[in-house]
Amino acid sequence: MDIGILRRPLALAFVAAGLAGCNTTQSAVQNAVAFATPSEREPPPPAIEPPPPAIEPGPDPIARAPVETLPLEPPPRSASLGSDAAEPKYSAIYGETRDGEHIVPAVKLSQISSQFLRKNVAYATKEPPGTVVVDPSNHFLYFVEGGGRATRYGVGVGREGFVWSGDATIKNKQEWPDWYPPKEMVERRPDLKAKMVKLQSGEGMHGGPSNPLGARAMYLWQGDKDTLFRIHGTNEPWTIGHSESSGCIRMINQDAIDLYNKAQPGARVVVLGSRGSQSVEKLSQR
Repeated sequence: MDIGILRRPLALAFVAAGLAGCNTTQSAVQNAVAFATPSEREPPPPAIEPPPPAIEPGPDPIARAPVETLPLEPPPRSASLGSDAAEPKYSAIYGETRDGEHIVPAVKLSQISSQFLRKNVAYATKEPPGTVVVDPSNHFLYFVEGGGRATRYGVGVGREGFVWSGDATIKNKQEWPDWYPPKEMVERRPDLKAKMVKLQSGEGMHGGPSNPLGARAMYLWQGDKDTLFRIHGTNEPWTIGHSESSGCIRMINQDAIDLYNKAQPGARVVVLGSRGSQSVEKLSQR
């Protein structure tokens, strides 16, 4: 039998389906496919397996307590890095206090710039611990400590014409010292005469809160000669950070007490050079 004859009905069926156009029905297509041989039919699409059933999460066999997290804190600043120490509690440092027979008044912090309040700071120097370094230009006094640190105090220094520089030694020191102004100062300030009385070593003023030397005084000498200059307290704390003295180094009374307790007799005092500074020998003659 001619195979071409057998295929004619199938071809005719597809031709008939093509002529049907948009009106081709589903039954017509099925009938056409029915005439095709098994090898000519398209393979069936693969079977789609259903998704596995969802597994409900069961209880955790091991009960875990919630983990509490704490906020991170910045690491402490290290002195070895040259950072400044934490800010002191100045209301306590400069508050009113009893000192022997006298009362040291509280300092009105609003009268003094905060930079001149006592603070432990990084300080690079070749001077050994125990040395006192005065920086008149910036109105600071440093008590050198170990490990590249120092206690820094604000000070008042000599006014123009009374600025000095050089080395000296703390010969001795006194609490609530009497004040014996040199005759040169009395000549410049005749008003001082009315405040002076006869004391053991001459005319002067008794120690106490109204005394210009304040709560403490450290006497500066060069060799066996008194320079007539002092590091001392003051009853005028608002002058700290200024240049108003006759050459002495003024400190807040609470700071003068603190330095007095640290600096020992024989300690070296270095006063750095500044604009208009003179030698101790020349200035002490004025």
